[in-house]
Formats: sequence, C-alpha cells, structure tokens
Amino acid sequence: MDTRVFKNGNSLAVRLPKELELPCGRVSIRRDGRKLVIEEVSETGWPEGFFESVCISRKNFGRDAPTYQEKVL
Repeated sequence: MDTRVFKNGNSLAVRLPKELELPCGRVSIRRDGRKLVIEEVSETGWPEGFFESVCISRKNFGRDAPTYQEKVL
C-alpha cells in the first residue's frame, strides 16, 4: 500500500488509506530504525505494551557492582 507525504503548513503529513483508519484523537509516533510507528494513545497516556517494550532484564541496569572496603576504627 503506497501513499505520499505532503507539506501541511510548516509540518509534514501523511494521508492514511481507509484500510489503516485510526479513531480520531491522540496518537504516539516514534521512529524504529527506518520505520515510523503510529500508535493510538490509551487512556493512561502510554501506548499499549510500552512498559513491556522497555523492560530491562539486567538486575544492575548496566552499572558496575559497588565495591566496599572495611576501615578499622
């Protein structure tokens, strides 16, 4: 399915074919490599599945483990 990007004032716009119709309202747009992803914003304000997509599996979040030294008092 092809469509065109066009200038609308100072912004760029894209016409969505009827088969890709979204309900009118707020959407989220993000870049994923060379793709643009448009998602309907849920009532909470976060796209569906957002938190699952940013899940960090490393327990230390990429930080080095802290090292401790004992001092004699």
